[in-house]
Amino acid sequence: MTDTSTTHSGEYEAQLGDYFALLKPRVMQLVVFTALVGMLAAPTSVHPVVAFASILFVAIGAGASGALNMWWDADIDAIMRRTANRPIPSGRVQPGEALAIGVALSGLSVMMLGLAANLLAAGMLLFTILFYAVFYSMWLKRLTPQNIVIGGAAGAFPPVIGWIIATGSFSVEAWLMFALIFMWTPPHFWALALFMRNDYDDAKVPMLTVTHGRRSTRRHILAYTVLLVILAIGTGFTSIGGPIYLTAAVVLNVLFLIGAIRIWKRDEDDSEADNFLIERKFFRLSLWYLFLHFGAILAEATLRPYGFGGWS
Repeated sequence: MTDTSTTHSGEYEAQLGDYFALLKPRVMQLVVFTALVGMLAAPTSVHPVVAFASILFVAIGAGASGALNMWWDADIDAIMRRTANRPIPSGRVQPGEALAIGVALSGLSVMMLGLAANLLAAGMLLFTILFYAVFYSMWLKRLTPQNIVIGGAAGAFPPVIGWIIATGSFSVEAWLMFALIFMWTPPHFWALALFMRNDYDDAKVPMLTVTHGRRSTRRHILAYTVLLVILAIGTGFTSIGGPIYLTAAVVLNVLFLIGAIRIWKRDEDDSEADNFLIERKFFRLSLWYLFLHFGAILAEATLRPYGFGGWS
């Protein structure tokens, strides 16, 4: 847990951008996009005003999770180079402010989503916030090398929430989108951990690279990638898939699998620079991987009413 001793010395006057940074806007963008795709891929249409309001409150809920995560992790954020300049460890925002913002936005987002959409969607948003802020951030992250595997579910819930906003119920299709993100998360973050390993060593976070070493992490990346490839391509034959999605999935997954094999084949005796380039390239590909898969699902849903999307 964080305290004021983790911040740098000196007095700072927080700017609006500092408070916005607490909400992890990059993560929020992914949450908004996948929730929107989940809502638009559903077989039930949503009134534009309801849709806009609902996605806005999902975004606020994602921001609340980010603020709570930054509040709790400020001590290790101050140690890691990648996160040392975040608002709390840099001293621009006080821990108590981040906690207050996180709690307030959590309550606001859940309550308003319940009013704008339905109570099941609001309940799922509340569960997602608690899962990320409490179950993952406060417990799993510092406990087990499987932290990102289990905790990755938090980032996989948004398309399910989007589907529930539209339909008021769960479905197999919603869980397929959940599974796509869930299986993508470990290779994505383990690739990051490979070329940022010293950060996790210094902060004593039990990432797989720290507890089991780089070679084991590479094997895990390949194993999860193989499972992800099967899932992603198989989704192309379901009701949310179609020729557009299947074409994109085949191309993306061939590239992703090649990248995972290249990481797996690396030798610890190879130069650090070569390893770094391969791992960073795979990580960057993983960012496009998820966006383009969900973009293809969105394209299928958008074109389906005109007879172009889905399987006829």
